[in-house]
Amino acid sequence: QVQLVESGGGLVQPGESLKLSCATSGISLPYYVIGWFRQVSGREREAVLCLSNTDRTTYYIDSAKGRFTVSRDNAKNTVYLQMNGLKPEDTAVYYCATDIRNFDCTDPTYPDQFDFWGQGTQVTVSS
Repeated sequence: QVQLVESGGGLVQPGESLKLSCATSGISLPYYVIGWFRQVSGREREAVLCLSNTDRTTYYIDSAKGRFTVSRDNAKNTVYLQMNGLKPEDTAVYYCATDIRNFDCTDPTYPDQFDFWGQGTQVTVSS
């Protein structure tokens, strides 16, 4: 049974940082694509970035470049999303997901491509 569990969200002020975690089970983490998405209430879920099985990052939001980085710890079966310089427009529920049918990220990418999802973690950036 594949499970993904996000954690690390919270309320921060503009300019501060957060590190989200995505703990996985039921998959061999090194072999699969992990995507991070976010969703604001009333809007469609959007892709933020994707980590391939060769640890190549694909960004789907220009504003994430230079501020967000993704990494994985295979020993802990966990993927991390480090978010620096957070802005109010980054406020959303953040989800991690895995695409078990591909080993590389596609560009563009769509939520329907991903097979398993976490429950999401709320990130709020506000002064």
